[in-house]
Parts: sequence; C-alpha cells; structure tokens
Amino acid sequence: MTRFVYDQFSKDYLEELLKSYGTVEAPSSVAGEVREIDVYFSPLSEQTSDLQNLGLLGRFASISAIFEPFRNPASTDEILDCILKLLEIRGKFKREAKAEKRKLQEIEIPKLWILTPTAFKPKLSLLGAVEKQDWLPGIYFMAEGLRTAIVVIHQLPVTQETIWLRILGRDSVQQKAIEELSALPASHPFKDVTLQSLYNLRQNLAANQQKEQEDRELMMRLQPLYQQDRELAKQEGQLEGQRLLIIRLITRRFGSVDSSLIEQVRGLPVEQLENLANALLDFSEVTQLVAWLNQQG
Repeated sequence: MTRFVYDQFSKDYLEELLKSYGTVEAPSSVAGEVREIDVYFSPLSEQTSDLQNLGLLGRFASISAIFEPFRNPASTDEILDCILKLLEIRGKFKREAKAEKRKLQEIEIPKLWILTPTAFKPKLSLLGAVEKQDWLPGIYFMAEGLRTAIVVIHQLPVTQETIWLRILGRDSVQQKAIEELSALPASHPFKDVTLQSLYNLRQNLAANQQKEQEDRELMMRLQPLYQQDRELAKQEGQLEGQRLLIIRLITRRFGSVDSSLIEQVRGLPVEQLENLANALLDFSEVTQLVAWLNQQG
C-alpha cells in the first residue's frame, strides 16, 4: 500500500512539473500484456516556457520521454520490463510509419529515463550502462539504440539543477531536497506546485494504516512546512479581507474612483493599509486620498 502511495506521488508530481511544456500521460497503456508507462511526455513543438527552470529534468524533457520512477531500487527485471515497454512503443511507431509509407526517424522514439534511488555498480555493468562525460554523475546510459538511461538519484550532485529529481529520492537525499525547496523564494515557478504534491503525499501517508518508520519521518519533516503554509494562507486571506473592506469604505465615501487608485490600495503592505484605514476618517475629498497614496511611493 505504501509503495502505491509513493508511486502515485511520483506520477502526479512529474505531471504537474511537465504539463506546461507538453502533453503528459500518466499512466499510459501500451500493447502487449496491458503494460502501463508511468509518465509519457511529448514536448510542445514551440516552447513558450523555459525548460531550464526544471534543470536536469528539463534537459530530459527537451525531447519525447518516458519516465519510470521507482521508490525502491529498481531490480534488473524491473529495468528490463521498462525497456520492453519502450520496445513496444517503438514497434507501434514503426507500424504507423509503414502505414504512412515513410521511414521512422530515431528522434521520434521517446527516450526512457528510469529513476531509481540507488543502484549497485555490478548491476549497471551487467546492463552495459555507463556514465557520459557531457552529463552529470549518476546518469548511466545503455547502448545508443536502446534509448535508455538509468538515473541513480542518490548519486546526483547536490545542486539547484538536480533538486526536482532529488525530491523523488529517499531518506537524507529527499530531506536535503525538501530543505532546499523550502528555502526557494515564494515566486519560484515550481515551489508551490511541488509543496502541494508533497502535502498530498503527506495526507495519503497519514491515511495509510501500515506506515513505515521512513513514512513517519517524512511526515514529520513536512509538518512544519505544512503548518507554515497554512498560517501564511490564513494571513493572506485576512489581508485580502482588509483590502476589500478599505476599498468598500473608499467607494462609499467618494463614489466611483479611478481604477488605478484601487490598484494602488491593493498593492499596499499591511502597515500602510492600517494607516490608510485611520487616515480615511479625515478625508473629505478624493484628492486627499490621491495625495496620501502619492506620499507612500
């Protein structure tokens, strides 16, 4: 049950990060024995957003890709099963190209990225998976024709470029990534969506009756962030209510006012909103409001 919770988290999390950049199917069925691909990603032909925001994950998503994340170290049989899914996709594309009387281009076939927390060197050697100089450590590529790479998350360098993949790690690796995530500015495009995915994971783990020690530790790590976000949301809700109240007072006192003045009021911080609430008691003309707002600039 716990493994299913983490599997669902991985699929939902990757889908949320990638959906702005292309079509995401999670899961996606392929022929054969009704095998399911965890996440199938097809990038937009013309990107309107910067994939570099996703660091290493963005580099993976620059072409069509299959992502197969594993909570536990992927076994040899599981890796081979992933490759079999890719070969079935390849066969499907080849049949379609033949029906259209054209040659299938290698670039049309998605790249398979197997995401595993750890992997033994002998297993990687057995599979012929090796690192490349122009890629970060921890990424092992199989023979070129297989279009497959094994990403050993716990071997990735601890940099901003890898944080979105290290979130899928375990124990101290995931903990470090969560700490880095919490330190990012609130304006970062992927901070909020990642936190929401983690909070959903926390709730699903809390509902699971068969929690392991690692699950409890993860829930404890997420609890302060969850409480902090709830308090911030509460404060923001109160602040928005204060803004609306002051705007209603302004329109009651002066009737219709220029929309630019309303926007200025909306942009005031808490302290200035409180000052404006007191100052409004002494204003008799809208020009006094304009002058007050100009003084705050």
